[in-house]
Amino acid sequence: MAQSDEFWSGAAVVTGAGSGLGASMVDRFTSVGMAIVALDIDGVRAQETADKVIAAGGRAIAMGVNVADREAMEKAAKAAEEAFGCCNVLCANVGVQQFGAIDKLTEAEWRWVLDVNVLGVVNTVAAFLPLMRKSSGNRRISLTASSSVLSPGERLGAYIASKFAVMGYGETLRMELESEGIGVTLFIPAGMESRHIESSQLAKPADIPGGIMSQDDLDFMLSSRKIDTAFHVATTEHATRNLLEDLAANHRYIVSHGQYRDEIVERNDDILASFERGQR
Repeated sequence: MAQSDEFWSGAAVVTGAGSGLGASMVDRFTSVGMAIVALDIDGVRAQETADKVIAAGGRAIAMGVNVADREAMEKAAKAAEEAFGCCNVLCANVGVQQFGAIDKLTEAEWRWVLDVNVLGVVNTVAAFLPLMRKSSGNRRISLTASSSVLSPGERLGAYIASKFAVMGYGETLRMELESEGIGVTLFIPAGMESRHIESSQLAKPADIPGGIMSQDDLDFMLSSRKIDTAFHVATTEHATRNLLEDLAANHRYIVSHGQYRDEIVERNDDILASFERGQR
């Protein structure tokens, strides 16, 4: 029932839909007959995603947009309303990577990551929430966070800080929209076989010098997070396997995959122990 056409009606809006996790999310919503609004900073790839939906007999539109641009997102929301008249699912799924030791990251790099990863989510929700409120049927919002929030690692300071902000925003948004029957879920993926590094580098503004990752940064991150890539890295199709069911059930979190349960338990034990000390 959770994945039936009766539940999944209307249109799904997905940012970062041009490839990777976003494209896989589009596949899931297409499979249950939803119309698709595919958004990506790479307009060509967004259109390719939409064309695939249309070739399979579905309905879709695409736009090239920068989620950090509020006006661009508002134009996308207007286009979605004109095309389909509704927004039943909104997946704020954009996130850029910037590796580097915290004391080495420039102010410009911090601002870029926060503008895209945090304000991009804020802009996406602000632009589409009015349309979602007018839409009939079931309504769900998915915000893509990261396993690095639950299992941090070195050389990912800007990215992790941005995803902590997404978690805080999402927790509050869930509470504020509950009375309206709009569910909000935090989608928490681990490493995936995708274009994330490549697309982040392409999206980095030309006036911010430097790459987004070095081999040294990557080695530090993997070592500090004690990641076994054989278990922590998955295909995007695997990562979205429970998306429809878990969104329909309005779960607060969707942890897609990854082997870091012990780190979560250890952190929560530390928090609880500190809480208990504070009660003395």
